[in-house]
Amino acid sequence: MEKDIYLVALNQNFMVNAIIKNITEAGYKASFHKPGVTELGRMEEKPHIFLLYLEGIQEEMNDLFVYLKDYIDEEGSGILLYLVGNPEELEKAHAIMPAEFVTHEFERPLNVKLLSGQIDVDVDKGGLVQEKKSILVVDDDSTMLRTLKMFLSDKYQVYMANSGMNAIALLAKKKIDLILLDYEMPVLNGPKVLEMIRSESEYKDTPVMFLTGRDDKESVMSVINLKPEKYLLKSLPADELMKTINDFFEMQKAK
Repeated sequence: MEKDIYLVALNQNFMVNAIIKNITEAGYKASFHKPGVTELGRMEEKPHIFLLYLEGIQEEMNDLFVYLKDYIDEEGSGILLYLVGNPEELEKAHAIMPAEFVTHEFERPLNVKLLSGQIDVDVDKGGLVQEKKSILVVDDDSTMLRTLKMFLSDKYQVYMANSGMNAIALLAKKKIDLILLDYEMPVLNGPKVLEMIRSESEYKDTPVMFLTGRDDKESVMSVINLKPEKYLLKSLPADELMKTINDFFEMQKAK
């Protein structure tokens, strides 16, 4: 994983300089940036590590939070996001940036060595992110999306789509190794999404597992001709779901 850190703060004050000095000594390249999205949006090669120092800049951070949330949604679990602030600042940040998108947060006053040590741990843990198999979870239930992402991200690179159209759009941009697809969704339901996937030459062979609450025989039989890898119920215990996914990739490797 790249070791460039995009550090955002209102001013390059004593504490910000101390952070930059410490993480530079730890082998990272830290660049200081004012709050905002214009500069970041223009970057062709965006960083994978973001550090937001929240002191005094809550309002200025709002647009950046929204931008980063969309960016993390698109790029998956390879993006690291750190927040530094007092309890009130962190609470306000969570109103825009859901906690599951934040890698770690630290309260001020900050122990800078603890921060750089934690970044080391997270970078080592995710250093092979490009070698991880990628899973796209498609579900209109945001709680289900977050739960699956948190559950699967240690082993897999996880992308999320909250609608069928978002899933199709992401497939056009990313190589996906497995799709976990909900059956019942508004506008485009799971079977219709899978029909669209199978009709596109670029990703028609992408493996798909239904993960749904629909357990009636009619629903199962209606998608057989679309050749999903599995038809799984959301009531499946978490360890069994993980085993099913692991076994699938092991079989793929054997082929």
